Amino acid sequence: MSKIKPSKGAPYARILGVGGYRPTRVVPNEVILEKIDSSDEWIRSRSGIATRHWASPEETVAAMSVEASGKAIADAGITPEQIGAVIVSTVSHFKQTPAVATEIADKIGAGKPAAFDISAGCAGFGYGLTLAKGMIVEGSAEYVLVIGVERLSDLTDLEDRATAFLFGDGAGAVVVGPSDEPHIGPTVWGSEGDKSETIKQTVPWNEFQVGDVSQLPVNSAGEIKFPAITQEGQAVFRWAVFEMAKVAQQALDAAGITADDLDVFIPHQANMRIIDSMVKTLKLPEHVTVARDVETTGNTSAASIPLAMERLLATGKAKSGDTALVIGFGAGLVYAATVVTLP
Repeated sequence: MSKIKPSKGAPYARILGVGGYRPTRVVPNEVILEKIDSSDEWIRSRSGIATRHWASPEETVAAMSVEASGKAIADAGITPEQIGAVIVSTVSHFKQTPAVATEIADKIGAGKPAAFDISAGCAGFGYGLTLAKGMIVEGSAEYVLVIGVERLSDLTDLEDRATAFLFGDGAGAVVVGPSDEPHIGPTVWGSEGDKSETIKQTVPWNEFQVGDVSQLPVNSAGEIKFPAITQEGQAVFRWAVFEMAKVAQQALDAAGITADDLDVFIPHQANMRIIDSMVKTLKLPEHVTVARDVETTGNTSAASIPLAMERLLATGKAKSGDTALVIGFGAGLVYAATVVTLP
């Protein structure tokens, strides 16, 4: 017989508050066109993106996260001291250690919570949300702060015609807390590592160590390029449209609802064509509000779902208590989908 006392947490968990931060600089397609042979019409038709936000040197991963977190905590109606864990999903914090989550926890005045970073690309918010739910039900934390944050402008090759226009910067955060009713459904998540080369960093960090740099890529001025994110666009598009629609349907099934029961659909903001194709494949009714934040925010990877959620609520296009399907997918290739009640 085990001598270990069983853990005891809340029966269920829910999102209690959401906050977002977008850098002050708005970058139109015209700026992107300065270094690639393309057009505004081509970029809009391929991605639906008209503008994106790029961070200044002062708008660091930590600084943007602190701003978004403060709004989420206030929206949840709790104090920073009540946060028991901070989970940060990011691929653009360039210090391997310590985790930026610890810095954020300190700056928001959270005391001594558990704090760690995860790397799950554009599915990172869904991964963090699932971990937070588990902590609350297990009893290791009463309130968990989940942050998705990126400075992808630092990892963008502005001379790459296929990706230069895609990425933006920003931070989105939610507070997850206890609930007497289920407001976060089962997560359908996974990975397809055999496709990991379709979205990747161009050059590993260790190739920048002292040694032979003759094999490193260079830009038009002959300067060594900083590592950037690259992707095989058509392969990613096909995977996202056909495979992720199946995952989204599985999440609906796991939650015990149908598309007719939905109020809101918040997919990862990667590409407007992918979003529209998923809506069609899922046969979402016209009454379902669809997040299309990508038009003015670009692809912010782990930050895209909470940023889109925050904007829908702030503009009144969605309301507290709405039932929403959220799905993230990206580098890995990884994915995570669940049904939630909006805060």
